[in-house]
Amino acid sequence: MDVSAHVDTFARDHLPPPDEWPRLSFDLPELRYPGRLNCAAELLDHADPARPVFRTPTGGSWTYGELRARVDRIAHVLTAGLGVVPGNRVLLRGPTTPWLAACWLAVLKAGAVAVTVLAQQRPHELATICEIARVGHALCDIRSMADLAQAEIPGLRITTYGGDAPDDLLNRPTPGTPYPAVRTAADDIALIAFTSGTTGRPKGCMHFHRDVLAVADTFSHHVLRPHVDDVFAGSPPLGFTFGLGGLVVFPMRAGASALLLEQAGPRQLLPAIARHQVSVLFTAPTAYRAMLDHLDGHDTSSLRRCVSAGENLPAATWRAWRERTGLRIINGIGATELLHIFISAADEQIRPGTTGVPVPGWHARVQDENGDPVPDGEPGLLAVRGPVGCRYLADPRQRVYVRDGWNVTGDTYVREADGYFRYVARADDMIISAGYNIAGPEVEDALLRHPDVVEAAVVGRPDEARGQVVVAYAVLAEGAARDADALRAFVRSELAPYKCPREIVFLDALPRTATGKLQRFRLRGRGASR
Repeated sequence: MDVSAHVDTFARDHLPPPDEWPRLSFDLPELRYPGRLNCAAELLDHADPARPVFRTPTGGSWTYGELRARVDRIAHVLTAGLGVVPGNRVLLRGPTTPWLAACWLAVLKAGAVAVTVLAQQRPHELATICEIARVGHALCDIRSMADLAQAEIPGLRITTYGGDAPDDLLNRPTPGTPYPAVRTAADDIALIAFTSGTTGRPKGCMHFHRDVLAVADTFSHHVLRPHVDDVFAGSPPLGFTFGLGGLVVFPMRAGASALLLEQAGPRQLLPAIARHQVSVLFTAPTAYRAMLDHLDGHDTSSLRRCVSAGENLPAATWRAWRERTGLRIINGIGATELLHIFISAADEQIRPGTTGVPVPGWHARVQDENGDPVPDGEPGLLAVRGPVGCRYLADPRQRVYVRDGWNVTGDTYVREADGYFRYVARADDMIISAGYNIAGPEVEDALLRHPDVVEAAVVGRPDEARGQVVVAYAVLAEGAARDADALRAFVRSELAPYKCPREIVFLDALPRTATGKLQRFRLRGRGASR
């Protein structure tokens, strides 16, 4: 590792031990980055300053030159006004807007570590993230302040943006001069992305400055192949690395632009595609299925690339989209631990019903529980390695995810004889619903915080529209009312809405083995009824 530019070394000090890291490979010439690298400066400084970079739903746009000036202003405020030093963790919270993207770039340009969270996350979730990452500063859209303030995080200094107050981030005085990017090491930590694990406690995935460029220089460059005239858009928020890559990193690396939508459901995406001539679309299979029912009357002729990730893309959805639009959806699998997509295929190489082949720069295999490769055609655990690898923040689950130098994703796959990888199922208790990863135990913990809940178990049930839906089974205290609506409202107050159970089933007891172990498979096989 190169000499770090971080003054606050907390994140670097809490990297996993070197013998628990995955083996990295830098097979492509473009992946051989210099020892000192600031990815924000790289993204900002290599495009024509007169070209558009971010577009807004109302028709406005920012040029690369305007973005650079605004990023520099924010970076000046961060360092001179707020006292942020390289290595400090800075929480970013707000809907998907150019200002949120500018804040992310400014944090990285100042050498700090960005921790971008979802605007949906509740006080309990925010407090846990800040505790794990030792977050001391937050930049928050004024409209997203309520839950962050309610979290009452000790020592957190919150600065809002988008308001009228003199101390608002965008109203503070600055020198008005360019901000020289901190000369971070290529392997200094740039961001911590949080993902829920099957134990329910979120895991912080630490990614280097070079990692941010590596996902653009592999999947985007070799599979997506964007043009400078492309307009990117999509549904994933910037708190998901799927959205961060597809809406900020990939278009900026190519000198293209992105339409940033605060509301990006299927009903908003279709008219936006036509109005703004979107050419590259990022969303989940659920959204593609939903849009199929509303295509009539909407012009999608500007689209040339459609990317799907977040959950398995059924072959039927792929074929229906192809039939209605003439477009081949680029399927892919990625992971927060690996930042973005590492298996995919485009154009004539696409085979419906499969995910694809390893993206150039990446390697993949299917192995058994002992780490031995299984024969083609047999199911096993997907293992991958490439220029980016899993590095959890001070988390013993590092030893579960990384085994013998490979990142073991928790997905069951089959490798076909010709090298294509086909998804089978999740290998753990993660529930994937409409592209969201939901840890059953995290929802169980929320249920158990209700005073009437004695026991709780949460499983995924197959659902045609969403892939899976969350179903909770609860055992209540004697005499407590079995009010599913009230209990669901309580969970919504504790967790982001997408994690809330679609159904709550009350039982007198949960199925367990003689030794007390919960038998989740019996719950998955039940019909859900109250």
